Amino acid sequence: MKVYVIAGEPSGDALGGALMQGLNTLQPGIQYAGVGGPLMQAQGLTSQFPMEELSLMGIAEILPKYFHLKRRIRECAEAVIALKPDVMITIDAPDFCLRVAKLVKSKAPHIRTVHYVAPSVWAWRPKRAVKMAKCIDQVLALLPFEPPYMEAAGMECDFVGHPIATQEQATDAEADRFRLHYGIGEQPLLLVLPGSRRSEVTRLSPVFQQALAQVLEAEPDLQIVLPAAPAVAGMIEAGLADWPKRTIVLDPRELGEQADRIKKAAFRAADVALAASGTVSLELAAARTPMVIAYDMSWLSRKIISAMLRIDTVTLVSLVSDTRVIPELIGDQCKPELIAPYIAEVLNHPSEQLAAMSTTMQRLGEGGEAPGLRAARAVLRGLGK
Repeated sequence: MKVYVIAGEPSGDALGGALMQGLNTLQPGIQYAGVGGPLMQAQGLTSQFPMEELSLMGIAEILPKYFHLKRRIRECAEAVIALKPDVMITIDAPDFCLRVAKLVKSKAPHIRTVHYVAPSVWAWRPKRAVKMAKCIDQVLALLPFEPPYMEAAGMECDFVGHPIATQEQATDAEADRFRLHYGIGEQPLLLVLPGSRRSEVTRLSPVFQQALAQVLEAEPDLQIVLPAAPAVAGMIEAGLADWPKRTIVLDPRELGEQADRIKKAAFRAADVALAASGTVSLELAAARTPMVIAYDMSWLSRKIISAMLRIDTVTLVSLVSDTRVIPELIGDQCKPELIAPYIAEVLNHPSEQLAAMSTTMQRLGEGGEAPGLRAARAVLRGLGK
């Protein structure tokens, strides 16, 4: 069996590595080709070129590399056609991956194509699914409500579970050790998560700082912990003087190999979190950490996106659990004076969120088979194997 697989960023490499591990378990001896990072390479892939070439975000980063990326799209498509694989699997990174799939289907329509991570057509731009169906045969979805949208557009779609739901979480003992190590003791602990991109941290940090100052007036014993994402750790360190003095920054550059485990211990130890919108809400739900979600963008982006959105919440926990108990302050609501009272309210009355978080994790596959193995079964079933 031959499989061509593409991932364009670290999160895709993690999904790809787990999927390949599942395929190797169910169908040993597979020949792999494609593009991926260290986790996929550990499962038997020799990457056609460094995955980092595809890990670009935003117009400013992409434009200088436009012609190089176009050449890489063509090279990948040519490699697929030459290999004649049983299946081509593309993982997230739709701007690159779906262009490769389109070229492959135009020249070799018999090659089966699978895309891992459904586009969020339920949130905005629903016509993307119809366009995608012209070059993709099967979709592997992370969220349980996504298959009907993909199937309506003409693609097969399997919900395979979200990797966060089956990740090992920190124990209560690890949370206690975290509190002891950082001298927090029994004080209430607030996590601050202002995003993983420089643009997010630049926009949200001043708002979060002012909100925290207001919360500390009412809760002077509150301890603040800020787990910095790797891409913005230096930026946060440089601006640390602007944060409340009671802020402990978890810098992954200093924590080394233990960074992820310490971050999970912090999530488990926290009483409440103030977080930017995104997948982090699922990480908090997995740790059963009550949260307040806040996010803002430029005035123009705010107007465009609000006009295109087809949902009344952007928090994944709220969408998956079909509840609206998590405070969400987006756009013109993302103001310190509005955020602060919600933090105090959730800190003192966290219980109604706990049920929503448990429902979310159950629906995403908590306690069940690993998503990589479920995804592998879905791929093989689509091939009739």
